[in-house]
Amino acid sequence: MKKIIGDPDRVIEDYIAGLVAGSAHLARLAGWPVVVRSPETRKPRDRVAIVAGGGSGHEPAHAGYVGAGMLDAAVLGPVFTSPSVDAVLAAVRAVATDAGVLLVVKNYTGDRLNFGLAAELARAEGIRVETVLVADDAALGEGSRVGARGLTATVLAHKVAGASAERGGSLEEIAAVVRRLLAGAATMGVALGPCSVPGAEANFALGADEVEWGLGIHGEAGAERSGIVPAAAIAERLLDTVCSARGFAPGTEVVALVNGLGGTPDLELRILQGAVLAGLTRRGLRARMSWAGAFLTSLEMPGASLTVAAVDAELLELLAEETSVAAFPRTTPLLDPERVTELPAPADPVAAAVGTASASEVVLLHAAVAALAQALGDAEPELSALDRRVGDGDLGINLARGAAAVRAAGERLAGLPDPAAYLRALSEVLRREIGGTSGPLYSTLVLGLAESLRGVPHPGPQEWAEAAAHGVARVRRVGGAAPGDSTMVDALVPGVAALAAAAGPRERLAAAAAAARAGAEATAALTPSLGRSSYLGERAVGVPDPGAVAVAIQLEALAAHLGGGA
Repeated sequence: MKKIIGDPDRVIEDYIAGLVAGSAHLARLAGWPVVVRSPETRKPRDRVAIVAGGGSGHEPAHAGYVGAGMLDAAVLGPVFTSPSVDAVLAAVRAVATDAGVLLVVKNYTGDRLNFGLAAELARAEGIRVETVLVADDAALGEGSRVGARGLTATVLAHKVAGASAERGGSLEEIAAVVRRLLAGAATMGVALGPCSVPGAEANFALGADEVEWGLGIHGEAGAERSGIVPAAAIAERLLDTVCSARGFAPGTEVVALVNGLGGTPDLELRILQGAVLAGLTRRGLRARMSWAGAFLTSLEMPGASLTVAAVDAELLELLAEETSVAAFPRTTPLLDPERVTELPAPADPVAAAVGTASASEVVLLHAAVAALAQALGDAEPELSALDRRVGDGDLGINLARGAAAVRAAGERLAGLPDPAAYLRALSEVLRREIGGTSGPLYSTLVLGLAESLRGVPHPGPQEWAEAAAHGVARVRRVGGAAPGDSTMVDALVPGVAALAAAAGPRERLAAAAAAARAGAEATAALTPSLGRSSYLGERAVGVPDPGAVAVAIQLEALAAHLGGGA
């Protein structure tokens, strides 16, 4: 797929640079993928700040909604990958006011983990933070433990939250009115073809006369496939699903948003919009507002989604309030070459201390971590190919990015005084650099190791085994997964159990690698209930979980590197 880009690894940085350069009301945080209001348009400190974001590839969301009447900051992750915890935290620190910060979060595992942990860290710093979760996907029903995905109702949540904040609503009042909107909102999408992540292949293929119903916004396949039908029939199928999901009674006042997924011309969207409005009238519903356009896309995917939301008088007033953003009806101010386009990023109040000398255990540990990083870099094509079959296709890229960050931080890491300090610093690198679900989970795993080894300057095989068990327990507590859910836990749990049970160091590592590989391969027979594959359900059976395979690869690399030496 040909794209108008430069380096695929810099598409987000290049996008932010272009957006800020052409928008007088926007600025960015230096060193972070965060777009904020310019100093001239920043809201007063007695108003609640609204922060949202997620993976890129959905433009104009989320940065297109930064401005008066909507967001104060947008955090941009890599394409189809949630931003890191630290990026979200930087955004919160940058725009926090005396009235607090509201985070609008889409219900994807990576977004919930990264935004949720950032909220906890911000609260620990004394910032008032509230979170609202968008879960408006009506296509998959209630069968998944992870709940409905967050889709285009996110845009309406931004609008209502921003307008209520401009009016001076309290943090609790704004959260309540957004939740009221979302409780009556439902969305379903239809795709006429796939999209392609820069530098990667499409996640699925459609025949010339096929469409995909009920897909998400990350390029993944949908709930089912059928032949193409006319616009009126598409509208009826979408309306049947979203109206049934919320049980709209005749006479209900609603708003309807027809959203292009990136490759759909306005001509087709307006045709669909007309069919939707006619269908609402036939159902006895009163459409009070309607929009059509590209609001939350999936790169260049051809197709559309429909969001219908019940509204009351207050919600209608908030949706009608004037706003000045790039992606919602607005006026465009003149550009000033002298305006400020970059703000200094807030200082991190928790700076890691680096020792002047490191123990021999740290030297050995760093060599082992370097071997793991090399293995993950080498496995990127394999892991990405697996993830394209059951997920977003970004796992290999994310882990390779983390491996590169570890190698870049090598000198600082190797200079730490003991294994626990090394692991704490490594956890920070992983948390900052790896987005998606993997970042917080791997960071949590390594932080658990560090906690267990605190005060143990010379850990032996048994201490390492106990530390690994502590780290896995933390992963399970944070992520909520158990063996059998078809996640990385299916490789971690048997691998760590074998590590603790075997007799000698060589046997421990070999047994752990073999058990993790067996656990990863066994996930191919499971119906996923959590993680990246859960949205496909039984359609993912036959493919091993990519996260579990990544764990097996790392333990095999560790066994090969260390042999019987530790």
